[in-house]
Formats: sequence, C-alpha cells, structure tokens
Amino acid sequence: MSTNTLMDEQKTDQRVPTTMRAAVYRGVNDVRVETIAVPEIGVGEVLVKIHTCGICGTDLKKIHTGSHDAPRVFGHEMAGTIVRVGDGVEGFAVGDRVMAYHHIPCGECYYCRKQTFAQCEVYKKVGCTAGFAPSGGGFAEYIRVMDWIVRRGLVKIPDDVPFEQAAFLEPVNTCFKAVQLLDLQADETVLVIGQGPIGVLLAALARRTRATVLTSDLYAERHAIAAKFGLDRPLDARGDVAAAAKEATEGRGADVALLAVGSDALIKVAMDAVRPGGRVVLFASTQHGEAPFDPAAVCMDEKTLMGSYSASVAIQDEVTRMVFEGYRDGFDLTNLISHRFSLEDAVAAIDLASHPQADSMKIVIQPGH
Repeated sequence: MSTNTLMDEQKTDQRVPTTMRAAVYRGVNDVRVETIAVPEIGVGEVLVKIHTCGICGTDLKKIHTGSHDAPRVFGHEMAGTIVRVGDGVEGFAVGDRVMAYHHIPCGECYYCRKQTFAQCEVYKKVGCTAGFAPSGGGFAEYIRVMDWIVRRGLVKIPDDVPFEQAAFLEPVNTCFKAVQLLDLQADETVLVIGQGPIGVLLAALARRTRATVLTSDLYAERHAIAAKFGLDRPLDARGDVAAAAKEATEGRGADVALLAVGSDALIKVAMDAVRPGGRVVLFASTQHGEAPFDPAAVCMDEKTLMGSYSASVAIQDEVTRMVFEGYRDGFDLTNLISHRFSLEDAVAAIDLASHPQADSMKIVIQPGH
C-alpha cells in the first residue's frame, strides 16, 4: 500500500453515506425528520457523526418564535465521533471521540480583549452545521465542524467518559461562567430560581464555592434530582419565595439570585428575594421585550441586576477537567437526563422539551445510539 493511500484511509471513513436523517426546522413550530445530504467538509474541517445532542431552551425558542429563517437544523449540545478529516487538520483523526462548541471567538477584537466573548462578531457566527444556514446541526446524523472551531473548540473525550456526559460541556461552561462572574464567598447565600437541568447545574456549581444554596421550583420531583448533587435547601415555588429566602438569612434576603427560568415576571421575585446590595443574574432571559422592575431597588437599595450569556473560551480547559473528572468523582451529569429519543422521534422529543413535566429534565436526541 502506498503512503498516499494510507493517508487517505486515515483521513476518511469510507462508510460515510451521502445522505442522512435530520430534524429540519421548516418554520414556526414546524420541525420534520427528513433525508438530506451529508455535509461536505473543506480544508481544516472535520465531519462528526453525532451520538448524543441535548435539547436546549434556546433551540426551542428559535423553533417557536421564528427568530431564524428556515430551513435549518438546530442542536448544539453535542458529542460524537470524527469520521472525516480535512486537509491541514492537526491533532485529530478519524475515530476520535469529540465534543464541539458551536461558538468560538476571534480572540483579538475589542470584546475579546475585554473577555466579553459572546459579543465578538466571530463568536456570533455558528461554526457547526448539518447543512443549510449554520445552526449547530446536532439534531442530525452528521455535522460539519468548521476550521476555527476545530482549532479552538473541538474537545477530545476520554475513552472512559460517555458521550452523554461530554454533551454537557457547553451548558456547564455557560453556567460556570455565570457563577464565576459572581465571585461568591463562603458566607453568602445563593438562591437559584428554577430547577430544570440548567438550574441544577447553576446551583451545583454555586455550591462548589462553599456558599449556601437555596433552590426554588414547582416540582418535588426536580428537587429530588437536585438532591443527588448535594442541593438540600429546597423552596416550594408555589409559596412566597422571597419571604422564604429572607427567613433563611436572618431577614436580610439572599446575597445572590440566579434566575434560570425565562420568565420576566420572576425578575421581580428575584429582586425582592435579595438583600440590599445583593446581585440578581438573568440567565434565561434571551427574548427581547420589556420587564418592569423597581428602579429604587437598584439605586437606593444598591441591588445589581446583571446578565450572563453563552460560553467563555477562557474557562474551557477548566470546564473540560470539571466535566470529565467529575464523571469519575461524583459529578455524573447523566443523572440529569430524563428522556432519550431516537432521531426519528425528534419531533416528539422537541414537543416534550417544549412542555416540561414534573418528571422531565434534560431531554436528548441520540442519532448514533
């Protein structure tokens, strides 16, 4: 066998088909499982066969609001196996198990210099696609990972870590970014409103700082899942959460409230629940609109209203260690997965994720399971 032939075999898995199945967004509330072409890759790019992709709330908002034109294939919490490698790719080979971030910043612009990476114009471009306008593509069998993502946003998965755990790298990054922003102290109390999978992640990461963590949710079933991560101060969201937070803090209120639910009405609850000088972080408020709040609470009570959005490349390595080592040492994120769907059942998966139930947490689509 010639050297060139050997190199060609190393770069391409010959079993890759020309077509694949994908859950294609065709318009508002219209997703269809269709057969489309497997994307071609170029110089510096790789093709990844998706094993697991989580459904994120931002995917659902795009599907339900029509904020993006059609057709597209969404899905960005994804992990799988490299099946093709383009010319010029270094450090990756066919057969590597990987997770791909869909956003990576340029590292050079004003916003990158200020470490406000989510505002970088390159970051706002999506670097992974199953076809059509790049939109992640994880709700498909294969994705094309573009060159700048390969260089800085493609992460190898150790053999003893399952794809399901690795698929949490991106959401853990977004949550850890918010927690780091707060610089929590051990004598502080944190209230996390909402105990879906993101709320549990925020609370579990806040607890690692040794702060006291209160969690609020409507469902006892979700509090039971949170308890697996050491979260043992549940509040019933059907009651007066602000009063409960004050009762737990000698009448002051929480030092921090993290709002993990995209409900503008809950901003007032969060503001009322924190002490004078406290901080409120909006984590799930990704839809434009207007929300009332008391300006005197910000001015006279010196409360801070702030936001945290998307992932940070600055903490990528730390998050990778946290997730991979955590799987071996008590931070098994697969406990957050309540439902697993095949790609053919992706529409049902999206419907369930859009209408959360007491027993539904992270819902994943598994094209390669």
